[in-house]
Amino acid sequence: MNKLVQYIKDSRVELKKVVWPTRQQTRNHTLLVIGVSLGVAIFLGAIDFILNQVLEIFVY
Repeated sequence: MNKLVQYIKDSRVELKKVVWPTRQQTRNHTLLVIGVSLGVAIFLGAIDFILNQVLEIFVY
């Protein structure tokens, strides 16, 4: 039980050292992740569509 209490105390000390991002930084990083995810999805969707069309030409 003593180890658990010490772990919790140490965790609280470490959390006080963390430099949390500002609201603006969080918003910008979130929008960046969403944008990159959409870009990758569109790119992969386009590649899938093109390869599907090519395969349909050769199979049929």
